[in-house]
Amino acid sequence: MKFGKRLKQQIEDTLPNWRDKFLSYKNLKKLVRRISDNVDVNANAEFVYLLNSEIDKFNSFFVEQEEDLVIRHRELRQRIERVLESWSPHGNEREHHREEIREIREDIVNLHGEMVLLVNYSNVNYTGLGKILKKYDKRTGGLLRLPFIQNILQQPFYKTDSLSKMIKDCESSIDAIFPTPKQEVSHENKPNISVSVGGEGIFRNTVSALLSMEQIRRGSSTYSHFSLPPLNLPDSDLIHSFQLNSPIPIL
Repeated sequence: MKFGKRLKQQIEDTLPNWRDKFLSYKNLKKLVRRISDNVDVNANAEFVYLLNSEIDKFNSFFVEQEEDLVIRHRELRQRIERVLESWSPHGNEREHHREEIREIREDIVNLHGEMVLLVNYSNVNYTGLGKILKKYDKRTGGLLRLPFIQNILQQPFYKTDSLSKMIKDCESSIDAIFPTPKQEVSHENKPNISVSVGGEGIFRNTVSALLSMEQIRRGSSTYSHFSLPPLNLPDSDLIHSFQLNSPIPIL
């Protein structure tokens, strides 16, 4: 699948209020065509200006979303600790805790999904920038790609290490504290409940993002300084698990 079509699909599959935050790939392609056809002497300056504007847009959106996710992740950790400390295996208190744990697990799943979407946002936009810069160099004879990519690697939207750690923490919390039916083990001191995953919308978006990240990294058989780092989370095993265990069909 060509990148333009993949990007269009990603925009359709993401959260509605994220859709205008992705790379303006079509507009950049038009500028490259104008530059290579020598039909507009100002097109080159417009191209560079739009590239820098897009990077600023990515950084602003990414940092804002990441800060929100950090706060929500910290609050969830505190809720988990409070529930586990006050857990009671008896009577009405037990039912109250069961309901609270259901809500927490759904919140964790949704938070995990949004984190995956934000990592995917970084991946897709970085890949799009690399592709449009490669197209520019090829069609115009310019040499913008290398210096731009070197600059992009230092941008906030590219750096997803903190997000990756929080994603792993969410996965560990779900597996260890709120087991699925196959993982459940009776223990009077530990909540032991099966609950469903979060809302269908965020679940579908998350699976789409996971598949996209896997496809992006499979797109090239060679590794270079332009390549994204290896995909170490969430990986294809997680995708496979989602597809097998979800009550939602993955189309």
